[in-house]
Amino acid sequence: MPETPLSVTQVAAMIRGALETPELQRVRVVGEISNLSDRAHWFFSLKDGGAALRCVMFASAAKRCGFKAKDGMEVVAAGRIDFYDAQGAVQLYVDRLEPVGVGALEAELRALMAELRDRGYFELERKKPLPAVPRKIAVVTSGGGAALQDVIDTAGRRWAGCELVLVDVRVQGPDAAPQIVGALDALSEHGAAHGIDAIVLTRGGGSIEDLWAFNERAVADALLRCDLPVVAAIGHETDTTIAELVADARCATPTQAAMTLVPDAAALQEQVAQLERRLGVTLRHRLEHFRARVETAGRSPLLREPRKLVEAFRERVVRAESRLLPGVRRNLESRSAALASASRHLEAVGPRRVLERGFTYTTDAAGHVLRSAEDAAKAKALKTVFADGSIDSTVDAVSRASRPAAAPSTRPAKSKGKRPSKGDAGGPSLFDT
Repeated sequence: MPETPLSVTQVAAMIRGALETPELQRVRVVGEISNLSDRAHWFFSLKDGGAALRCVMFASAAKRCGFKAKDGMEVVAAGRIDFYDAQGAVQLYVDRLEPVGVGALEAELRALMAELRDRGYFELERKKPLPAVPRKIAVVTSGGGAALQDVIDTAGRRWAGCELVLVDVRVQGPDAAPQIVGALDALSEHGAAHGIDAIVLTRGGGSIEDLWAFNERAVADALLRCDLPVVAAIGHETDTTIAELVADARCATPTQAAMTLVPDAAALQEQVAQLERRLGVTLRHRLEHFRARVETAGRSPLLREPRKLVEAFRERVVRAESRLLPGVRRNLESRSAALASASRHLEAVGPRRVLERGFTYTTDAAGHVLRSAEDAAKAKALKTVFADGSIDSTVDAVSRASRPAAAPSTRPAKSKGKRPSKGDAGGPSLFDT
């Protein structure tokens, strides 16, 4: 141990030099991500049951990662060990990161799932309803696979009247995705014309490589634009493919897909039997109700002896008639007498009787009755009406005095009807009364 103390920088340099061994320049470390900060650069720790190691992954490397890292995920980090002087920390500078047990295909799958989810491929609102009782179902799968036999057996047990149509495609390998896309597009375009109500897209289980055709973007697009409802059952219950997430319904196995689409005849028969029993009970209750109403009505006097009820009403009508007719006659006689009295009164005070007593009235050319000398002066042309005729005249002058105004000086113009005598010409006016 040297007597002179070392500086921090000197110790840091010694540590860095000790770390510059070939074994630490390229290492792969497995551990669980902890305290992840994933902004531009990713800062986190890798830990296991005995220790923790600080790690940094710069933005350029993080963009190439291919999946979303998160706390608790077990990963394999590849990079170099170095000493960071500023913080006095030994760090793993990571340039590659992959999940444990999940290779590049799994990372690619998760990235595509995230993209399609953001684009709404998995939204429930866009998915089509399944037919209640399909008449014909197209099964898109391999003709030699066990999945087809599972669908056939299950559909046959549940509903023998449902017809299955096989669309034989490859379900594994590089040719699988194009064949699946072609089958879905053809069924979408022509399936309805051939009476197909729904599609089952299925295959048995396998590795992620075996199922990869159902994770292709082209298959997801074909499912999205398909006009017929699609039920997807790919692999085993633990497998999840993009095709299942995009399809209108997802099932764990081919058998479950057939059970989802094909109704159970036995269950429907039991349901019909239950409805029949309920209908019978309801009908019996209604019949009993109406029978009771009929019996009650049968005890009514109206229905038992209708003649007596009619006779009672006839007697009431006769009594009402005997009281009504004398009253009507008296009312008519009273009103007739009142009408005759009013007629005599009107005749006595009518205009003609007044005119016959020597009164007259004067109008202008338009027939308006004149009530003053001033009105007569404005009118110029006058007509004076008597009981037996009328004369036309014009106004020469109007004299006004404090005494009651005399009749205006007129010049006879033309007589209509019987000319009045001289004694009648100066008679009083009808409107002077």
